[in-house]
Order: sequence, then structure tokens, then C-alpha cells
Amino acid sequence: MDVIIVVNFGGQYTHLISRKLRELNVYTEVISCRTLKKVVYRGNVKALVLSGSPANVHSSKEDIEELSFVLNLDIPILGICYGHQLLAKLIGGTVKRGKGEFGRTEIRILKNDPLFKGWKHREVVWMSHRDYVAKLPSTTEVLAVSEKGYIAAFRLKNKPVYGVQFHPEVHHTVKGKELLNNFVEISGVAKHWKINNVVSDIVNYISETIEPNAKALAAVSGGVDSTVAALLVKKVIGNRLIPVLVDHGLFRENEVEESIKHLRKVGLDPIVVDAKERFLKRLWGIVDCEERRKIVGMTFAEIFTELAEEDPSIKYLVQGTTYPDVVESGRVERADKIKSHHNVAALPPWFKLKVVEPLRFLYKDEVRRIAKTLGVPDEIINKHPFPGPGFAVRVIGVFTPEKLRISREASKILEDELKKEGLYNDVWQAFAVVGDDTWVGVKGDSRDVGYIVILRIVASEDAMTADWYRIPYDVLDRISRRIVSELDKVTMVTYAISSKPPSTIEPC
Repeated sequence: MDVIIVVNFGGQYTHLISRKLRELNVYTEVISCRTLKKVVYRGNVKALVLSGSPANVHSSKEDIEELSFVLNLDIPILGICYGHQLLAKLIGGTVKRGKGEFGRTEIRILKNDPLFKGWKHREVVWMSHRDYVAKLPSTTEVLAVSEKGYIAAFRLKNKPVYGVQFHPEVHHTVKGKELLNNFVEISGVAKHWKINNVVSDIVNYISETIEPNAKALAAVSGGVDSTVAALLVKKVIGNRLIPVLVDHGLFRENEVEESIKHLRKVGLDPIVVDAKERFLKRLWGIVDCEERRKIVGMTFAEIFTELAEEDPSIKYLVQGTTYPDVVESGRVERADKIKSHHNVAALPPWFKLKVVEPLRFLYKDEVRRIAKTLGVPDEIINKHPFPGPGFAVRVIGVFTPEKLRISREASKILEDELKKEGLYNDVWQAFAVVGDDTWVGVKGDSRDVGYIVILRIVASEDAMTADWYRIPYDVLDRISRRIVSELDKVTMVTYAISSKPPSTIEPC
């Protein structure tokens, strides 16, 4: 099968590039730049994409040396962000540190080129960079510039080698998928890949990973990721799969009862472990959010270890880990650690069960597509994503029972109002955050000092990028008035309007 190689430099969106190309029915492989030479000369490699990276070309001489040969390849190349800057250095250009561009940015197309077929003279793209290409040699032509005047795209004059400073793979680059499809057409790659290939690969992985007669615990929460992971494993090992729902006291209001009901509908009847006191006792008073994540991960590990000790045939733990969890935890080669997801970087080194993660390289929208094929009900598929540590990562500063209560109750009001207005399914996530800051208020003609509640509503496709949701003012006003009226110790409501990047979706 024809293949496009995506070269991984540890960027947040590397596997997103691969996924977007696969949506175009193109087979892709993500590989390290260290192994590129071993595979690039195969006859079926039709093009290269050089990904983004937390690194910069000033301190990455090794990358420049490793990739010096690629310009001699007779195949199309597309450099994205760091890859764009890397190509510029390889051809003798200059890269400098600038003011940076993050989030929505307008670019101006200067020249017609097959890469920009279907694009208008001005288009909105998604940027996330500080360095920029300041100068290029005469062997190139600049195709686009940003609103800051930075080079947004270029190509070599004599061959289809392109660099783009923006991220066409993210949902918020309006015509990004068209650009990737244009690159596919330039490459002449045959389009034979289908989502069924992904499911088949997952089933094969499970069959090859779990030993015959061994049992596996499946950590389920009622969310789509853990549900799909458990169902796929159950297809392979049947009743040797044991679903477990651990109630850590950090779920949304009424979520445990609703999750049990929905899980039973799809044939997953979980063991329910009431561990609220165990988790919360360890979390009260903890300020650092990374420490809270590790406490949650360690406590989960203890519980699953105890269950496994009761039955020696239990050898595996199935988790619904998806790619955003993996890359943000810094568990991809050269990726920077953004936060320690409890199911990835927060598992303690003494944990003995072998972790099985069927969805490790998928995104939630892909998981939702697989869920539909498995007959998962809409109540699970359309549920807003929820972090494994729950409200432990929606409280900033000292973790207290009062702040947990406020965050949970305010989030419930927010979700209820969005559902009432028919907006719930239009957004990716909606929740309330509480920190240590307070605001002087007046309630009943008396002074009242209460917390500031931050509302966060975002639109996204895959959680790798997100934009704040333009909620109607009258709805926002009603939500705010309900929160300050119905919740004690709240005197101010604010609305978060930062995108990802530079912010993450969750506060910590």
C-alpha cells in the first residue's frame, strides 16, 4: 500500500497529522527521524511530512544532520511548524525568535500554487510558534505571509518541497484538510485506507497481547473511551474481562448511577468500588495539581492491585487511554510533558499489571465513530469528556470540600442550562473552575465574601486544539445569575476566553 511517512519530532499534533491523512483514505506511518533512513527508500513511500516539535532549530543540530539527505529524495515533502523551520535551515535560510503567534491567525496567499488550491486570498489558520523563518534563499518562493509579516508558507522552485508555519492538521485551520488533500494529490498517493483497518488492527493487537486463559480488569467510568476499550477487549477475550468502576468521589453529580445503568445496556456489568473516602482523604489540602494527579493514579493502582491479588489469573489492566493523554504526559518520544494524566504518567513504577491500551493512538472523535459501530448508546457517545481525576483538576490552589462542592454544583447548573437551550451537543466541554481568589459581594444588603467561579466552554474536534465557545449572552447571564443565587460562598462568575493553545482545556 502507498504510504506517507509522518516524521515525529515530539510535537503535540504529530499523530493528528497522520489521522487527518487517514481520513483522506491515505495509509500513513509515524516514525522517528532517527529511523527515517531505514524506511524512506522503500518503493511504497510516496511523500514525507515533517511534524512540529517542542524543540527549536537553534539547539537541534542533530535533526539537521539526520535530515540533510531528504532534499535529495525524489518525493514531495511538507514541513509543518518546526518542520517548516527545519526545511528552511536545510536549504540555507534564517530562523529567528519572534513575538510568537498562537491560535487564530489570518494569512495572505501571495502566489497560486497547487498546495493552496481552493483557498481564498486571505484565510484563517491556527498558529502555535515563537520562532519564525526570517529569510530564504533565491531557490525558494514565498507563498503566504501572516498578519505579522512572517513567512507562513514557501516552496522550492524546482521540486514539490513545501513549508507551512501554521498547522493544517488542526480543526481550527479552516481549510487545513483541503491543503492536506492537495498535498496528497501532489504526491499521487493511492487512497485505499479505511477506518475498518484501524478496528482490525486493534483487535489483532488485543489478540496478540493478552495471553490465553488470562483475565483482564477494565477501568470503566461510563465515558466513551473506557467503554469502547472494554468492549473491544471483550470481543476478543469474552468473560475473562472484568469491568471495574472505581468511585473516587470526584465524578459529576449523579454520574456513577447513570454510568452503571448505561454500561449494563452494552453488556458491561461493572464491579463498583466505593473508594470516595480513600481518595478524598489523601487529596484534601493538596495545592499542587500535578501532585493530585499522581495521588489519583497511585490510588487507582492500589485498588486494581488489590483486586488482582484476589485472583492470580488477572494479569492485565485495560484503559481507555487516547492519544491526547499520551502526548500531554510526555510519553511520546521528544514530547514535552504538559500534565501527568493519571492513567499514563501518574501510574507508579511498582504497578505490576500489564497495561493494555487499545485506543492509545486514537482521538475521541475516532473513538466515537468506532462506538457507533459497536452499538454504544448516544448517552455515552455524546457525553462531554471528563478527566480521570475528575474535579481534582478543576480546583486551583488548596483542594477543599467547599471548593469541590462549588465546582461540582456550578458545573451541573452550566450543563443543565446548555441542555435546556439545545447547546450541549454543540460544544466539546463545559465546566466550572474554582480557585483561591475571592471577591467582595453584597447579598441581602450585607457584605459577603465569596469565591470566583470561572466558566469554561470550548469547541473542539479532538482536544488537541480548542477554541472558546461564543455562548449567547442571555444564556450566559442566566447561568451566572443561577450560580451566584443558588450557591453559597460564590460572589463572582467569569468566562474563560482563551484558546488551546496557549491555554489547555482543563486548568491544571
